[in-house]
Amino acid sequence: MKVKQNLYVSLFLGLGLFQLACEGKVKIEQRPNVLMICIDDLNDWLGCMGGHPNAFTPNIDRLASQGVLFTNAHCQTSLCGPSRASIMSGKRPSTTGIYGQVNDKYLREAAPGFQDIQFLPEYFGSNGYKTLGVGKIFHQHAPEGVFQVSGGRVRGFGPKPENGKYFHWKKEGTSTDWGAFPDMDEKMPDYKTAQWAIKALQEKHADPFFLSVGFLRPHVPWYVPQQWFDKHPLASVQLPPYRSDDHDDMPEIAIAIDEVPPMPTTEWVIENGQWKQAVQGYLASTTFVDYYVGQVLEALDNSPYKHNTIVVLWSDHGYRLGEKGTFAKHSLYQEGTRVPLIVRMPSGQKNVKSNQPVELLDLYPTLLDLCDLPPNNQNEGKSIKKLIEGQEWEHSIPAITTFGRNNHAIITERYRYIHYENGAEELYDHVVDPNEWTNLALKSNTEEIRNSLSQHLPQKNVAWSPKSSMNHNAYFRNQMATETTRE
Repeated sequence: MKVKQNLYVSLFLGLGLFQLACEGKVKIEQRPNVLMICIDDLNDWLGCMGGHPNAFTPNIDRLASQGVLFTNAHCQTSLCGPSRASIMSGKRPSTTGIYGQVNDKYLREAAPGFQDIQFLPEYFGSNGYKTLGVGKIFHQHAPEGVFQVSGGRVRGFGPKPENGKYFHWKKEGTSTDWGAFPDMDEKMPDYKTAQWAIKALQEKHADPFFLSVGFLRPHVPWYVPQQWFDKHPLASVQLPPYRSDDHDDMPEIAIAIDEVPPMPTTEWVIENGQWKQAVQGYLASTTFVDYYVGQVLEALDNSPYKHNTIVVLWSDHGYRLGEKGTFAKHSLYQEGTRVPLIVRMPSGQKNVKSNQPVELLDLYPTLLDLCDLPPNNQNEGKSIKKLIEGQEWEHSIPAITTFGRNNHAIITERYRYIHYENGAEELYDHVVDPNEWTNLALKSNTEEIRNSLSQHLPQKNVAWSPKSSMNHNAYFRNQMATETTRE
């Protein structure tokens, strides 16, 4: 009798465990997929963001109308490598010391604790997701083993004319140039990236997937086929706002940091009659990449995964097309730090714009929250799930951008406050000065505002990681040299 009872007990327990296992499997399978689209050097020149009157981005605009567009989203640093390292690790540059470019193969050695860290795709992979990635996700593609299935990336930012030819600009340290090239889209890396992603969305996936798709344009050179230039006739191209005396009220350290010798200056493009042509090249490159974003989104919408996939689109930083005197991303100003950030939920809010300040650092914890995964306690960002779902937002947290050690911008819905390592300050009021032309930090009656905003400055500002570098100007070379032994 006792043996029989034990048998019943064992059978009951076994059935219970089987049921729990089945329920767990169902729960995993019912979790939403994630399609994460990363775009390189895309500023706010989108129709949905109103950053430029000539913007033509119908596919990204449509995505924004289907979800939530964050109009006040900012990168952690306005440079590809450190921005993407921050997004994928969930750590601030001021915590890791990754202030400059870092090679993917050295990323795990670049900061204390990174050898054991789970980058964003890895965290999804360890929680039952199939992870796939193609194109530029980290600085190159991804550290080895981050994706279970990798489509790799075409090296560089080509194609480029043979024999070192160029159209308008050639200088050591940059690929900057603009012109109609090559003759067909099929020769562009982004075309191949889109085709790989489309194929992945046409396959059958037993587990929920996390698919990362990284596009290169509008990263320099602004080379795309002629058909994309034709979308932006030169005669109709409008120039961005610019003042030749913009630097007059900036502190000396700001001018030193803002110097980007490899890039064209606004004075150069004016003198050489190339400003409209350069802007045309950027607009054409943006319209080009928008088309291939649309191709991937169309593949998703024609797939069985349409109603169970979160779509998130972001750019790693902004870009300046003559504003504040240069053509470059490197900046603590609005054009360099402001980025598109769009989240479309399978059945969520539509055509919503939020002006709450948010950071790309928030992506990691937010995606975990949206997918009902356990939080990663190493994340330094915040979940913005409530904003995405239209719930009451009780926080008033500014966004923080860092450029080199101990130089930070604090961004609220109204102000941009910049504080430099030597104590110099800038303050801009976007209500009356959206172009950031008038530095209010020089006025004594703004002391209370500056003191309040300075409370949000990172308290931890570690030395430069020896695996990270930013060699484009003397200020950063000196800062690196005084803080760490370079390798």
